[in-house]
Amino acid sequence: MEPLQPAADGENPCQVCGACCAYSSNWPRFTTEDDAALDLIPEKFVNEKLSGMRCDGDRCCALSGRIGVATACGIYQVRPEVCRTCMPGDVECDMARKRHGLPALPRPGAPPS
Repeated sequence: MEPLQPAADGENPCQVCGACCAYSSNWPRFTTEDDAALDLIPEKFVNEKLSGMRCDGDRCCALSGRIGVATACGIYQVRPEVCRTCMPGDVECDMARKRHGLPALPRPGAPPS
């Protein structure tokens, strides 16, 4: 297994990480989306209860790639609100990264250490 490398300067850490998208099958849930927004998400990615994203175990089915190496969201432009609000380095990000053995990112707005 190759070692995990941190994001290069200027690279979006989310495209390397993907941990939040593979944290829990309850995480990619629908919260504040209206029907019009939900209609944009392809049916194959919506769970049977219509309450969130379909998951394979704890991993969102819209996520491709390898956690901590290179990932992408297959529905990025229409992703649920919970996905839009998880930000690199916030508490939720830290929890997900820790679960996958990845180091915490700098907190948003925090000076570099």
